[in-house]
Amino acid sequence: MESIGDPREGPSTERVFEVKPIPPWPEQVTARAVAVSLALGVALSGVMMNLVFTSGIIPSLNIFAALLGFFLLKAWTGLLGQIGVPHRPFTRQENAVVQTCVVACASMTYSGGFGSYLLGMDRKTADETSTANIPGSNISEPTLARTMAFFFLVSFVGLLVIVPMRKTMIIRHRLTFPSGSATAHLINSFHSPHGVVQAKKQMTLVVQSCLGSLLWSIFQWFYTGGPSCGFTAFPTFGLTAFNRGFYINMNGTYVGVGMISPYLINISMLVGSIISWGFMWPYLLSKKGEWYEANLQETSLKGLNGYKVFGAIAMILGDGILQLIVISLRTIHTMRHHQVAAAETMRSFSDVDATPRPVLSFDDRRRTQVFLREHIPSTFAIGGYVVLAALSSVAVPLIHRQVRFYHVAAAYAFAPLLAFCNAYGTGVAETNFSAQYNKLVILLFASWIGARNGGIVGSLVICGVVSSVVSTASDFMSDFKTGYLTLTSPRATFVSQVIGTALGCVVNPVVFNVFHHFYESSPNKGYEAPLAKVYRAIAVLGAGDHELPKHCLAISVAFFGLALAVSAVRELAVHNRWSAQHYIPSVTGMAISFLLVPAVSIDMCVGSLILFAWSRADKEGAQVFAPVFASGLICGDGLFSIPYALLTRYDVTPPMCVKFISRVQNKMLDDYMSKASR
Repeated sequence: MESIGDPREGPSTERVFEVKPIPPWPEQVTARAVAVSLALGVALSGVMMNLVFTSGIIPSLNIFAALLGFFLLKAWTGLLGQIGVPHRPFTRQENAVVQTCVVACASMTYSGGFGSYLLGMDRKTADETSTANIPGSNISEPTLARTMAFFFLVSFVGLLVIVPMRKTMIIRHRLTFPSGSATAHLINSFHSPHGVVQAKKQMTLVVQSCLGSLLWSIFQWFYTGGPSCGFTAFPTFGLTAFNRGFYINMNGTYVGVGMISPYLINISMLVGSIISWGFMWPYLLSKKGEWYEANLQETSLKGLNGYKVFGAIAMILGDGILQLIVISLRTIHTMRHHQVAAAETMRSFSDVDATPRPVLSFDDRRRTQVFLREHIPSTFAIGGYVVLAALSSVAVPLIHRQVRFYHVAAAYAFAPLLAFCNAYGTGVAETNFSAQYNKLVILLFASWIGARNGGIVGSLVICGVVSSVVSTASDFMSDFKTGYLTLTSPRATFVSQVIGTALGCVVNPVVFNVFHHFYESSPNKGYEAPLAKVYRAIAVLGAGDHELPKHCLAISVAFFGLALAVSAVRELAVHNRWSAQHYIPSVTGMAISFLLVPAVSIDMCVGSLILFAWSRADKEGAQVFAPVFASGLICGDGLFSIPYALLTRYDVTPPMCVKFISRVQNKMLDDYMSKASR
């Protein structure tokens, strides 16, 4: 693809697509796209269901679905062309529609909790997580009819809750949504109509970086034949730092995400890692046996994990609440000074960006124009959310007697706040924290309902209600980002998401029913379903002994206040254009690092360093090729995550173990080996 565009603006992606008219949104959602989505959705749902029942490793599907969709539809249209059958050209908008539909279907295996909260309701999981007698009200076998009805009731609500925020997140805040951006850049590179030489270079770079990342992941796997083995555990900064999680493992996904994410986010995550993993968690570990029991499992919320989870949630909530307040104030200001008509009141989020901005590039102007042209009325989204939430509040208690209508209504009342916070965090650093919100919801509602009234199952049901809103909203916003960068109509994105969700409500319960049979009857414990046990244990904790570690609540409140203060200072700095705005860390970025080992933020900073060096050497080349290179890294590592999970599932052990130890340990090992050889 030739470098086309105004030299003052740099290379442009959208100028080379100007010769191709943008099809209206009904022509973007084609019958062949739906057919390909159906095939891929069924196949990937089966793969994902196997993973959640076994290892619990959940790979990202966005790029994988976009690649498979491209090759299948390209082969389809190529075959029709060879036999002389007239057909419409295959467009990047159609490619984006397939990706959205497939991900909406297959990702329900996670957001639907088929291997976690849903499976945590049944008898087998209950028996494995409790030694006491279990009342019948705290057991609920997930039958096919009940499961399918439940998901048809709750799965579509999350699509509507985030629609009014799409302009704010994508146009005003210009959040990255790394996975969605990487998918869009990949689709654009495949469909470039001009600049054959550059298109070949992009394709070559995607293939090379993808294969390189894949081969590197395979190479690393061969040396991980034991705990703390392999080059992924290389003590880059010494053994002491390594024991606290500070090392470089050159993970393709995180290096690629670091190249796409803003520098500020990556540095904020590193700062958060240093504060938490470098100082806070070691200090709290020194309080083991004093502030919390010493013999707790690592995942227990009564131990160190409780400080991590609730501290991160408090900071993300503080940042999210402040963002909502700022958005609301800007909306009121816009309505007051521009005299917005009453009919436009519900669409006020489109005007929050009314403050002066720097001149946008041609690509940004073009994408913004298309994104705003075929808008989805906020009245439709808000009204639909209220109607579907009311319907679920009435119908869900008929399916699960452990909950009442006011439990479901309360969940839908605060779910939009969590959905906004989660989508904002996903847009910042591609980290979905719906699992952490799920834990908080289970604890709260299990305590509210009580064990005698079926609080264990009831809290898991409410967890499903909230998860379907929170997780779906962040995934949907990431698809909106893909649509924004590929000039796909928001209406086409919405319709394809609805189709994929409806498909998932049928396919996933059927596939789950098969796996659930194996889970119940498998004598060799092939299907361990670890997440189901974790969620069930949290529900038991909430319904009975819900004591948190000492000072956990006070520390969380302090984090919440800190988040509000830092976010407020940052908003003031941005509003007043202070030079310090570039040095105030992102609260969400810091909070994310609380739950991820520092190696993640270090790898992302490595990605930033690569991009920085590339930009210094060739600024225009970095603008065009860096996102494509990052997409290949993410794709290659993602491709290996599926066979890796399957290898783990079948207990295939790598043939070698490379481990790094200190000189003292090495001497002790040599002495032991010399004695053993005598």
